[in-house]
Amino acid sequence: MTFNREKLQLLLQQEEALFHKNHQRSFALYQEAKKSLFGGVPMLWMIRWAGSFPIFVEKAGGARFTDVDGNEYIDFCLGDTGAMTGHAPAATIRAIAEQAAKGITLMLPYKDVIEVGVELQRRFGLPKWQFALTATDANRFALRMARTITGRQKVLVFNYCYHGSVDEAFISLDEEGTPGPRKNNLGPSIDPRETTKVVEFNDVAALETALSAGDVAAVLAEPVMTNIGIIHPDPDFHEWLRKLTRKYGTYLIIDETHTICAGPGGYTMQANLQPDFLTIGKPIAGGVPAAVYGFSDDVANAFEAILDRDTSDVGGIGGTLAGNALSIAAMKATLTEVLTEDFYKKAISLQEKFTQGVESVIVEFSLPWIVKRLGNRSEYWFHPRAPRNGGEAAAAEDHELDRFMHLYALNRGILLTPFHNMALISADTTEADVNYHTNVFRDAVATLIS
Repeated sequence: MTFNREKLQLLLQQEEALFHKNHQRSFALYQEAKKSLFGGVPMLWMIRWAGSFPIFVEKAGGARFTDVDGNEYIDFCLGDTGAMTGHAPAATIRAIAEQAAKGITLMLPYKDVIEVGVELQRRFGLPKWQFALTATDANRFALRMARTITGRQKVLVFNYCYHGSVDEAFISLDEEGTPGPRKNNLGPSIDPRETTKVVEFNDVAALETALSAGDVAAVLAEPVMTNIGIIHPDPDFHEWLRKLTRKYGTYLIIDETHTICAGPGGYTMQANLQPDFLTIGKPIAGGVPAAVYGFSDDVANAFEAILDRDTSDVGGIGGTLAGNALSIAAMKATLTEVLTEDFYKKAISLQEKFTQGVESVIVEFSLPWIVKRLGNRSEYWFHPRAPRNGGEAAAAEDHELDRFMHLYALNRGILLTPFHNMALISADTTEADVNYHTNVFRDAVATLIS
């Protein structure tokens, strides 16, 4: 399909004008916020929303939220997985209120932490667990452990991977396959080529070449790539990944922070993976900042053998607020009462309908586009073939078209995840919500190509 780029620019101008018209209170707050907040936002990346300024939220519940201008939205972003549970899940809110009245943080354990540990063992199959506040920290701590045990300094990641703001992950391959700092990597403390090797996802030969030098402490990997679009592993890729990491004495860290959408035990349990470490954050405490990292008995024993207890508080693994009583209470409630088998059964069923709706529009208009799904997460691509790796995915991006589709949806009461066309479904999402998205998506396409 071809369409007129000049028309696309005109449509973007029209949608931006409509956005301004319907978000005057948000715009006023944005102007006020710029007086004290850099960019007028609490986090730098919030300047990248589809409108020329961010929406300010008044309240949220379930799969919907209302902005300060009184506009209501179906939320398919859900905090980019952080609110995958739905906003303000009742069991989590109750646990937060009860725990807050008894104390929020003490640098001491509460008995609830034992139940959370047992639940994490059950879900993900690893015996030993520790707590952090973000998945970024969980990944950092796992990498420190792997380097300490192996005595190796290198980490291996996949091109255009997503592991939060872990320094080692901000490396990419150029068009010739040469590694270097990822574009716009802000102030790296060291050139990532000094710490990291990078290969393409699904490239077994490149993976073995990189590991064969014997200097890689750990491979840090999402089991399915997500932040450059959903990229599924080849049928035998994980078998090779595990085989080669074991062959060359390299630990395997699986980051389930986004792929927890696959089911209660994430992709790890769905595909029977056997990582040495597993990290996860975002939704596990219903939106309260919390993360965990688990590891095998072999890792635990090796680490304990070289750990100096008298200086363990200054070894780079920690965080005063990590494992605080409030986040533990929220985690216990979320894992045992919210992110249940029933939750996934309903949410995944609705995501299947969402995907089918997008595919029906693609077929109707004979579009060279595709949609990919993982559990209750899906993403559509303005590209005829599913990329097999991050390099192919990055080359397929169309930022201008992305922005139009996002802004068109936003102006009609639908929030998609920024930066790419990802939609999450919670158990609070309804079939009517899904059908409404299909209709809006169809209208956007018809407007674009008419």
